[in-house]
Amino acid sequence: MAEVGLVKLARVSLGIAAEVVAERRSKYSKKLYSQPQLLAILVLMRYEDWSLREAEVRLNEHAELRRALQLRTVPDYSTLCLFVGRLREQDLAKALQAVAKKFPGYKAQRGVAVAVDSTGLGRGALSAYYVRRRSEKHHIVQPWSTWLKWLVVVDVCTGLLLAQSAHPGPSNDSEKLRTLVRQAHELQPISEVLADAEFDSERNHLFVREQLRAHSVIPAKRGKPGWRVQGIRAQMRENFPHEAYRQRNRIESFFSSVKRKLSQRAPGRLMANRIKQALLLGLTYNLYRLKRPFLS
Repeated sequence: MAEVGLVKLARVSLGIAAEVVAERRSKYSKKLYSQPQLLAILVLMRYEDWSLREAEVRLNEHAELRRALQLRTVPDYSTLCLFVGRLREQDLAKALQAVAKKFPGYKAQRGVAVAVDSTGLGRGALSAYYVRRRSEKHHIVQPWSTWLKWLVVVDVCTGLLLAQSAHPGPSNDSEKLRTLVRQAHELQPISEVLADAEFDSERNHLFVREQLRAHSVIPAKRGKPGWRVQGIRAQMRENFPHEAYRQRNRIESFFSSVKRKLSQRAPGRLMANRIKQALLLGLTYNLYRLKRPFLS
């Protein structure tokens, strides 16, 4: 991508990584590469949608990029693969928060409206639509397998990613809303939570309104139409705030922007590594969002 220079992104990524991960994993390490350097390389990989082998080749070709990452030699692709396996999800969450705190207006006292939703990320470059059409045309029976589901909380005004998680799908993520929204609330005070019918539950409404003191807008569509609903879900069904709910469409724009500008896949053979690739994608997109005030 030409919108943000790789060298500037490498410097910023290295600085963020140095804040959240230790210089060395062990006192017995070979000390060829530091953990912040390797994490910064993974961010560049997600930014350019490189594979592990492509990252090794590109770094060998780009001397200025090596200087920005303070690399004396280029790590082998196997070194990067092992580092992905050792990388902790908690460190990626800390890095996401560190980037969000540098966003202009982060310390504003007013609450923000956030949207919660999920999307699927492919294993490779082939789209699910292409695989399905090819199967229909050639009468190929595709074996059922799990896919990666990426769940995010996004500030609808700025498009900033505040919290994220990833796990195998398909699954119902209703109960995960409370954990993610709590994480986002600790980072930035929340005034309104917008979510689709997947997250429809009375417990979610009560959590947002009683514990966060925020307003919740979730359509009450779970269950059969003839069922009697009570409490806040009944209010949602009788007098739904359509005007406020329209802001939730911006999270669809967020997913579209991530998949068009960065990547629509989370590569890897192991599901644990694919989960980390999805979290790296969110971290990289936040850095991309900071391109003008932060990377210029």
